Amino acid sequence: MLKVERVSVMNLENAMRGARNPLNSWARSDSGRDGSGAYVLGPNDLDLALRLCAAGSDHRKFIRQIFVSMDITAPLYWWKEFDTYKVGTVANSTSTMHKLHAKPLEPGDFSTDHMTPASLAEFGRYVAYLETVRQRYVADKSRADWYDLIQLLPSSYDQMRTVTLNYEVLANIYFARRNHKLDEWHTLCAAILSLPYARELLGAVGGEVIP
Repeated sequence: MLKVERVSVMNLENAMRGARNPLNSWARSDSGRDGSGAYVLGPNDLDLALRLCAAGSDHRKFIRQIFVSMDITAPLYWWKEFDTYKVGTVANSTSTMHKLHAKPLEPGDFSTDHMTPASLAEFGRYVAYLETVRQRYVADKSRADWYDLIQLLPSSYDQMRTVTLNYEVLANIYFARRNHKLDEWHTLCAAILSLPYARELLGAVGGEVIP
């Protein structure tokens, strides 16, 4: 299970202005804000953006200046793979060390969407045991109970992180992970393609039309 919320795309206007700096072609810019305040690329600017993306990483520096912030909730086993992407990303996570004991543990705190019925039943008993350990820790603050809780925590535990990255990182993620066997990556790739101009710009980066 993966959930993307509270998405913001920032700095598109400034990134496009910078894209025109090398040739001093600012007068050809035809983008602007629509009635809702969203920044909309005009035909000239979109054509330039696509040509720069297709020309290679040295020419598409402007997409590194298009910033994205999003809240991602996903299991720890997925976050271990996401942590491959270190350059151009910043993330603040909810803390398992400090807050794991702050609320009752229940099956809904974990990604169990692909478990078989038998495994799900067994997992329910496991989570119930974790909850007894949590209650003991809350009652007596025993370090032994705290370590039990941390070390018994399954990698299916869902953690929320506020992540900031840019369109270059998103392009790397999309092309590297769109055919991954974990469904969580497919969910994130779909969220990436829903961002403004992502299909067009990423398609130009990859030399293909993204439907």
